[in-house]
Amino acid sequence: MGARRPSVAAQAVSEAARHAEAAELPRTLCDAACDVLAVEGATLSLFTDTPARQLLCASNDTALRLEEIQFTVAEGPCIAAASEGVPAVASGLREHVTPWPFFGATVVEQLPEVGAVCAFPLRIVDQTLGSMELFTRADDGLDASSLDAGAQVADAVAKALLPAHGELFDSSVSPQWQPPDVVRAHWSSTHQAIGVVAARFGLSVDGALATMRAEAFRTGQTLAEITATVLKRPPRP
Repeated sequence: MGARRPSVAAQAVSEAARHAEAAELPRTLCDAACDVLAVEGATLSLFTDTPARQLLCASNDTALRLEEIQFTVAEGPCIAAASEGVPAVASGLREHVTPWPFFGATVVEQLPEVGAVCAFPLRIVDQTLGSMELFTRADDGLDASSLDAGAQVADAVAKALLPAHGELFDSSVSPQWQPPDVVRAHWSSTHQAIGVVAARFGLSVDGALATMRAEAFRTGQTLAEITATVLKRPPRP
């Protein structure tokens, strides 16, 4: 099934959001986006281009790994879409060099099934909340009509997530979205680990995150795995 017309796709996502329970909202939005845009996977995140990045949902393991790669290497289409406020596309990943060399090389090595990635900013008026990322197994990704539909779907997703954005600003605890272990691993636990590394080595928050990323590069682990190690066995100065 191909992607639906832009307005129809956005309406379908908005309708799904209206009937979703609060705890299931990100999952509902991910599933609806995959359905109406005919893609193999999707992720949603807030504050995507900052150390405070909050993963809301990944529709499957491949989508989650795409997010982990980008947060680890600090580049990629979802980060570009959030920072620049415009869609970012990486197509023909198995054949072409992307504008993000670390991201592209890592995806080819670890996720050879991914042919293309498209990311859209989640925007409300002039503020970017985060990003929605989609992937396809086909190298050419989304066609022009589907890209238009993706942009409208992203707008519908952003409106549905606006209360969640406020919740993150107003609360010091992780929202109770499912699955809770994935949410914690990609937000609160990461920040706890950054704080541990910063305190042990006398680093700034940015310096601690850079150190953890360097360790991920060195060991071939994800940032989530480095986080789990730091919290289990804090490093010595």
